[in-house]
Amino acid sequence: MALGAAADKKAEDPVALDLKGIASFTDSFIILTGNQRRQTQAICDAVVEALADAGVRPGHIEGYDVGDWILIDYSDMVVHVFTPETRSFYKLEGLWGDARQVQPKSRTARKASRGRGAAATRKG
Repeated sequence: MALGAAADKKAEDPVALDLKGIASFTDSFIILTGNQRRQTQAICDAVVEALADAGVRPGHIEGYDVGDWILIDYSDMVVHVFTPETRSFYKLEGLWGDARQVQPKSRTARKASRGRGAAATRKG
């Protein structure tokens, strides 16, 4: 849901890290890039709105006004929205190198797989 909302705002280089058993404060990180402050804020807004529609609200949001690194804390999931320079500087993927990266499917692939699953269900 968060990744789809971010993709709608053209977030780049999405990475999901599974931190279960590695970090005690969260289960996962989602790391996204927006090309400039207005885009990182739009990505943040879209993620927060999409999850709010599902009844999920963040514990807190940090960095929204500056927009170089916006952190959206959902307790079991933390979303990081970076500008390219800030993401490159902090390199969270490297800091959490022990975490398993979960590669998000593209929206096209998700739609195609849902279509195949529906067709298979109808046939069966």
